[in-house]
Amino acid sequence: MKPNILIVEDEPDLLKTLEFNLQSEGYQTQGVTRGEEALKKALNEPKPDLIVLDLMLPDISGLEVCKRIRNSDIGQDICILMLTAKGEEVDKVVGFELGADDYVVKPFSVRELVLRISAILKRNNKSEAITDEIEIGDLKIDISAHRVYIGNIEVDLTLIEFKLLLYLSERNGRMQTREMLLEKVWGYNNSITTRTVDTHIKRLRAKLGDLGNKIETVRGVGYRFNYII
Repeated sequence: MKPNILIVEDEPDLLKTLEFNLQSEGYQTQGVTRGEEALKKALNEPKPDLIVLDLMLPDISGLEVCKRIRNSDIGQDICILMLTAKGEEVDKVVGFELGADDYVVKPFSVRELVLRISAILKRNNKSEAITDEIEIGDLKIDISAHRVYIGNIEVDLTLIEFKLLLYLSERNGRMQTREMLLEKVWGYNNSITTRTVDTHIKRLRAKLGDLGNKIETVRGVGYRFNYII
């Protein structure tokens, strides 16, 4: 059975269109038009697997809805795709910092939206497994041995580079801000600047060769390891 998707959209025609198309793909859907309704659906069982969340809602903003979901214990693993007419860089930055998995600007192709949803859910399912090894395409990370391989070739990484690659790959497809990386990889130190992150990313990309291109720069925000098989 396909995952359950909660659509939060205050435009009735668009809500119906999204529900129809997602149901045609086999997804279960629920549609609501207000932020408070969305929170009730998201924070109670059975919770949705993914939320398509419009930012401009009549009661509370989609950003506030996202923030409350991410701050709750039950909402940590719900995927969130933000949907909005706004295209300014600042909205994307705030959305990603609050924990959104992806961001689509209206007008958009419904087919593209469906493909984005499928990719997000696929990545999320892969990241849930707890293991001593991570294998993504040609990349293999042996966590217990602190070794990294591309195919059969071992890549020589420093401890920080290893931790950085591990953290990003465990969150394959999810954007990580520079501040997040400083906190989780470096343990955050006031003497360390975000420029340090950029420098290490550059070195890591160089060591990974062609695979380094999978570490994408999210302009003005941070980085994302994006390897879809």
